[in-house]
Amino acid sequence: MSTLKLQQLNKTYPDGHQAVIDVDLTVDDGEFFVLVGPSGCGKSTVLRMVAGIEDVTSGVVLIDGERVNDVRTNVRDIAMVFQSAALYPNMTVAENIGFPLKLAGVGAAAVAARVARIAGQLELTNVLDRKPGRLSGGQQQRAAMGRAIIRDPRLFLMDEPMSNFDAKLRTHTRHEIAEMQRRLGVTTIYVTHDQVEAMALGDRVGVMRGGRIVQLGSPMELYQRPDNIFVAQFIGSPPMSVVSATVVHVDGLAALRIGSQQICIDESSLRHMPLLSAMVNRSVALGVRPEALLVDRSGSLVASAVSVERLGDHQLVTASIDAPPVPATGGAVQAGIPSGSTIIARMDGIAQVSLWKPLRLRIDPAQIHLFDPSTGDAIDVGGQR
Repeated sequence: MSTLKLQQLNKTYPDGHQAVIDVDLTVDDGEFFVLVGPSGCGKSTVLRMVAGIEDVTSGVVLIDGERVNDVRTNVRDIAMVFQSAALYPNMTVAENIGFPLKLAGVGAAAVAARVARIAGQLELTNVLDRKPGRLSGGQQQRAAMGRAIIRDPRLFLMDEPMSNFDAKLRTHTRHEIAEMQRRLGVTTIYVTHDQVEAMALGDRVGVMRGGRIVQLGSPMELYQRPDNIFVAQFIGSPPMSVVSATVVHVDGLAALRIGSQQICIDESSLRHMPLLSAMVNRSVALGVRPEALLVDRSGSLVASAVSVERLGDHQLVTASIDAPPVPATGGAVQAGIPSGSTIIARMDGIAQVSLWKPLRLRIDPAQIHLFDPSTGDAIDVGGQR
């Protein structure tokens, strides 16, 4: 097992495109670390620079404290699994898994013993004599993983290994990958564009945007305390609703004006937001996750339900309100058009919702998020950030 450290890592292509910008990252021994972000954000480029497939423009890649910028890929002792399993179709599973050891000149008996051990860990023992064409997608990817880890590499790199799977297979294989990594204890860096994968797999997660890591933390830290609107809307399914609001005074207490409505905050909740009162008349971006919007006949936020998505024990209600949205953009943030926006509330699966009828909601003040609408950065109203 090993550690990885990236210091001020940069990648600029000949056409001037900066794919990776000043990335600083430390991955601990045995950690399962996930890089997540939209397509083109630079996450796979970071992985390829760690592997030595891409040259480093500037910065340092350290494995176990050793600078490896100029070390050839085949000498770095790194295993990598790509989007495609890329198994040799004319070889059996056993032959595919053992191929790296055969190339290294390891004896047949030793190769067979290592293949049997790896196959047992990956639950492939019963298919060792099959060729890839007779395997399921999950079995093929596990065979590719077995081929990668049979050398006991220092680092295990995975670049969107499940992007070609259907939803059911992705869920099943996700559990298999997590269990395998726990059993082996190998330091793993996993790249994906799927935030559900990132939340399910990572001990820690780094969210990338525009070549930079914009927030690092555990999955729950990213979900509960996003540093900016981009992370707030990228992490979580469905995403956080973010709308324009203004901090106001109502009966001597701080409140939030959302469009033509005012949301009062009780004194008990305000004690956890001591800095909010100093923000009166300030425009903010208000973020709420679906579970923070509660259907309540006495709720002070009136919306209009426009669609319902029934998901068994719960349902997601999309409702319109007369406040502009504040989406994250390629730069910072951008206020939406003033005609209104939609918010998403999570409700009990048996609750009855009438479309296009008024829906009264109560916002749980303990779960609101405030952001600076000009920068997208989170605003600390509790004095704890």
